[in-house]
Amino acid sequence: MHQNILFICSANKQRSKTAEDYFSAKYPEKTFTSAGTNLKICEREGTNPLTIALLEEADLIFVMENRHKKQITDFLRAKLTKDITVLNIPDLYKYYSKELIDILEDKLGQYFDKIFAV
Repeated sequence: MHQNILFICSANKQRSKTAEDYFSAKYPEKTFTSAGTNLKICEREGTNPLTIALLEEADLIFVMENRHKKQITDFLRAKLTKDITVLNIPDLYKYYSKELIDILEDKLGQYFDKIFAV
């Protein structure tokens, strides 16, 4: 069962953090987390850096861009056996902006409704 969902972007400031916070409120019985692939920016901004532990704990992994998937697969080589879904959401949106929420809902709302249905 899909209990732990991980969202990944570059800095964990806008896109992945919005996805985590929005879907956590919508589906409070599930665990949503988010992280950034750029460790230096995450450290500077005080956001959540991506770790191997986060990847291992996740049942579902969503990245915002192809480059995030490539960074993960290049780093881990064949060690990660989980699928990574690319959402194709460019770094154009501010945290919790209506446009970003609409895109996330359009891409994942019905999917989550279906897989989380009891």
